Amino acid sequence: MMLAIDLSNGIAQLGIDVAPEAQQKLLDYLALLHKWNKVYNLTAIREPKQMVSNHLLDSLAVLPHLWPKRWLDVGCGAGLPGVVLAIVRPEWSFTLLDSNSKKTSFVQQASIELGLHNVEVHCARIEEWQVAEKFDGIISRAFAETAEFVTLTQHLLAESGRWAAMKGLPGRELKCLPESVMVEQIIPLQIPKLEAARCLVVLRENK
Repeated sequence: MMLAIDLSNGIAQLGIDVAPEAQQKLLDYLALLHKWNKVYNLTAIREPKQMVSNHLLDSLAVLPHLWPKRWLDVGCGAGLPGVVLAIVRPEWSFTLLDSNSKKTSFVQQASIELGLHNVEVHCARIEEWQVAEKFDGIISRAFAETAEFVTLTQHLLAESGRWAAMKGLPGRELKCLPESVMVEQIIPLQIPKLEAARCLVVLRENK
């Protein structure tokens, strides 16, 4: 019950609209993550209460700044932010990719148990992975430094697509971007119950 209150209060503080059934699904996802984490070591955070702020609210904070419709979550780990975003944006499609088979196995199982029909999961190395239809948005939470993130995924971005890099303080990293990529926006984020600095860096190809 306390987790539900923490999540609901956090969503209200973020100023976003998440339906009650989607909030319940987020808590169901958290329960699965907590259960699997004991065996698979998916995240260093062990306490469900801390998972609400560090994982769920951290992932939800970027929602107002994203755009439709086909998304790739690179280095998705345990499904953050991809699974969280897929729960609250069922009309968008999310492909989650990681090279760690334990993590993609969990994400696949969680997607099935949660009934997420807008999620695809792939276990592969990003630089070797190809798709027929490119993505409107490519997001990453803890995959690599920004320059490496855009360089490794550039072949997967649609012509009018943009990247969304979830970061702490990214200043130094942004000086290393390739000339073909430019920063469109740096959006500061305030995550309820999270002391660390967070921001979303939106980037696009420099044409």
